[in-house]
Formats: sequence, structure tokens, C-alpha cells
Amino acid sequence: MNRRHLLMLAGLQSALALAACGKRKPSVAALKSDARVLALGDSLTVGYGATPEQAWPALLAQQTGWHIANEGVNGDTSAGALLRLESLLAASSYDAVLVGIGGNDMLRGVSQQATRDNVAAIVRKALAHTPYVALIATPAPEPLRATVGSLGDAAFYEEVAKAEKALLISDVYSTVLSDAALRSDRIHANAQGYAVVAQELADKLKAAGWR
Repeated sequence: MNRRHLLMLAGLQSALALAACGKRKPSVAALKSDARVLALGDSLTVGYGATPEQAWPALLAQQTGWHIANEGVNGDTSAGALLRLESLLAASSYDAVLVGIGGNDMLRGVSQQATRDNVAAIVRKALAHTPYVALIATPAPEPLRATVGSLGDAAFYEEVAKAEKALLISDVYSTVLSDAALRSDRIHANAQGYAVVAQELADKLKAAGWR
């Protein structure tokens, strides 16, 4: 076999290897259909601006069949959620934890390092309970970008997710809150907005292999 044939064979093997990688499924096993899931967060988890039945945890539960405990608290901060988490995990066994917290910290001027540390501690506690932990990024409160409908996630969410090896759910809250038609006020979604959040979460969790 001459050198040209060897190069062609090597190229074919590489192409086949890349094709196999493209078809590879997520390594994580799917959650059971009746999984118990904790949704820890603030007013965006509560569903402020809509009815409880229109909050994204309720809608996500309908789509997935999971039993989702909505443990959102209006006005909660990362420090408050961290304090609540230990008792929540001690009181029940969850198959997965969805964390969406930090927006009120930014609105109140809490130092980003303190918020980052609290969110990281929340993720670590959750990971000690279950390997299925997703961190939902919250947009940074930038008035100019909000005015033009171009909010972006605060950078520390990606940093925490990478450092703690948790699943990052990006560009969900920021996309919804950038659209005036999906908001009930400047910082909360409306019923239509929460429906978009639920669908985006369902799609992203499915892509991650949770469903």
C-alpha cells in the first residue's frame, strides 16, 4: 500500500471517528419519569407576575412528569437560599436540584464575590445530595441593555458551573426578560414568559440527557 493510500485510509478513519462522536449520547443517565426535583430560587421561581399554576416549576412538571417542589421565595438572596437549602435537603430526598438565585443580590448591590461564593456553596451542597444539579443563570441588571432588549447572564454563573462541574442553564431568564411582551414588570416574567422558561428548561435538560 503506497503513501497516498495510507493517507486516504487515515482520513477515512478520522471521519468515521468524528461521525461517531457526533452521534454519541450524553453520558448521564436520564432521570426516572417520576423523579423528585427541588427548584430553589427567588421570585422568578415562585412565578411572581403570574399564578402558581403558571410558574415554570409547575409547567415543567407537566411536561416531564417529575414531581417538582417549588421552593422559590420572593426577594430571596443567595445567602438566604444557602441557609434554607440544608433543611430542605434534610427533610426530603431529591433526584435533582434546579438552582436559580442571585438576582436580588445584584439588585441590592451585594458584592459579586459574596454572591459567587454563596452560589458555589449552594451547588456544592446540592451535588453532595445528588449528581443532577443545574444552575440557571440570572441576567446582570444593566439598565441600558434592558432598555434595548439585550440582557446577558452574569458571568459568575458560568464560572461556578465550570468550577463545581454542574450543568449550566444559560440564556433562559435573560432572553425572556429582554422581551417586553414576556414580562409582567422590569424584572419578572408574565404567564407567557414563564411558559417560555419552562419550555427552554425542558429542551436544555433533555439535551443534557436528564430526560
